[in-house]
Amino acid sequence: MVHFRHCILTRREPKSHLVTPPMGEARTGTSVITSLWVLFLLVLVTPLLFFWLLFRPDGFDPAPLPDHHSWFSTLSVPARNSHVLRGTERLGDGLVVGPEDLVYDPNGHLLYTGCEDGWIKRVRLSEAVASMSVENWTYTGGRPLGLAVGADNQLMVADAYKGLLRVSKTGVEVLTDEAGGMKFGLINCVDVAGDGVIYFTDTSYKYRLGEHMVDFLEGRPHGRLMSFDPSTNQTKVLVQGLYFANGVALSPGNDFLVFCETVLRRCRKYHIQGDKKGTVDDFIDNLPGFPDNIHFDGKGLFWIAFPSSRTFPLYMLSRYPVLRKALAIGGRFVKIPNMNWDSGVLGVSLEGKPVALYTDPDLAGVTSGVKVGRHLYYGSLDKDYISRLDLIKYPARDRRSRA
Repeated sequence: MVHFRHCILTRREPKSHLVTPPMGEARTGTSVITSLWVLFLLVLVTPLLFFWLLFRPDGFDPAPLPDHHSWFSTLSVPARNSHVLRGTERLGDGLVVGPEDLVYDPNGHLLYTGCEDGWIKRVRLSEAVASMSVENWTYTGGRPLGLAVGADNQLMVADAYKGLLRVSKTGVEVLTDEAGGMKFGLINCVDVAGDGVIYFTDTSYKYRLGEHMVDFLEGRPHGRLMSFDPSTNQTKVLVQGLYFANGVALSPGNDFLVFCETVLRRCRKYHIQGDKKGTVDDFIDNLPGFPDNIHFDGKGLFWIAFPSSRTFPLYMLSRYPVLRKALAIGGRFVKIPNMNWDSGVLGVSLEGKPVALYTDPDLAGVTSGVKVGRHLYYGSLDKDYISRLDLIKYPARDRRSRA
């Protein structure tokens, strides 16, 4: 989960009708936004730095990103659909507020999502969107983010306020809310192995959900990857020192998992079995956007969602900690311009090779992508519907061809 539209507190934007302008207009709109950002930075940075000296946020200390982090390079993707809004359908319109993550349960052909109001909603899928139904399944009393299907019609839920939950139609059980003597700050994403062990991320031990963009701006490694074994009730810290730890997904053989570090635009591999057990390797780097949730589709591909591409404003913030200082204090006095656009979902092979990219210049805030049959479903932290794209009708094509 990461939301670039508002930089201090998470709020829901007005309902979008997904009206797609012609290609030329989309490019012009992006240029105008970039120009506004340049003006914003030039005009406001100096006075905001003055305000920074007077109203320094307690504990906020932005740092340069690691030397190995490369902003200027991005990987090449062989196939693209760069205008997905031309074929996007909406389901659950107005009934699913903030569907941040999605998970598919083939038993019953069901799609689950956690919403802003604390409800986990269940969608009964069908070929036609008009035939789908949305129901309130279980109320967590918190803010459910990441979801994973467990045994016996249960869901494992990363709830930003309550911790790691086991949820069924009849109730909610808190499995764990701390590790290594430290409470979770922002538990985010989750997956379940075949042996029942649950793997999940804590984005930041320092900041809570309402301050998640402060953690992003600070650029320090506050995140952790952890596991919980229901048979022993033991919570383990597997990897710490992560930069905005986010999505997590197990391989089909459960021999490794992939986890995302949003700030560094990369995903890494944690080995669960074999000679490299307990070690971490690179999986995919220099992503075209900032990774959020990741899901394996059971057919050989991981699907990585990113709320925003690598935009000029985010480049400036990444490169210059002083601008992050200015933005942190500026968010108290002025509305911050929109920073996220050209959002989408990337399909990646088990070997970490990019396969297909689905984006749109006017699409923003995609936080989850799940492939079910011929359709790609995607959720968002700031929308009140779930989107669907028919991958047969609107495929990703060779990048040398028109999308």
